[in-house]
Amino acid sequence: MFELVTRAAFGLASLVLMALAGGMIVYAGVDVWQSYHMPDKDVGAALLEAVGYTVIAIAVFDVGKYILEEEAIRGREMRQAGEARRSLTKFISTIVIAVLLEAVVTVFQAGKEEFSQMLYPTLLLLVGVLLFVGLGAYQRLSVSAERAANDPPEKDEETERKEQGKLPS
Repeated sequence: MFELVTRAAFGLASLVLMALAGGMIVYAGVDVWQSYHMPDKDVGAALLEAVGYTVIAIAVFDVGKYILEEEAIRGREMRQAGEARRSLTKFISTIVIAVLLEAVVTVFQAGKEEFSQMLYPTLLLLVGVLLFVGLGAYQRLSVSAERAANDPPEKDEETERKEQGKLPS
């Protein structure tokens, strides 16, 4: 019973996240549409904001999808390290892309307004790069750990040849 309730809660939360992401995209589209019809509104700024909202919406939607797949539908812990690595890599990759795209959008916005506002986008780019490097390190370490756990100890060439019948015992 508890399992069913938690799955339902995760499913509902993920659907709410996906709906909110859709709402952000609709809001961005409406804002762009209105900027074309209002002479005093800057279309370029509205487009940049729309890109930012869309990037954030994609990240939020992916988080909702991840929760739905991993917690509501599958509802079990990952049994193999490779499965967990692939799932986490996919999730973190989406977050890295969202952070880096948001940083690029913010760089363009800050570059148009004031150069002194470039600190935040620069730090955001740095965080995105650090996330990317951290993901690479995680991949390398987890693949090495998987190989060590799944492969038997290495044999020397002479032992392998004896086992294959190429050398006399």
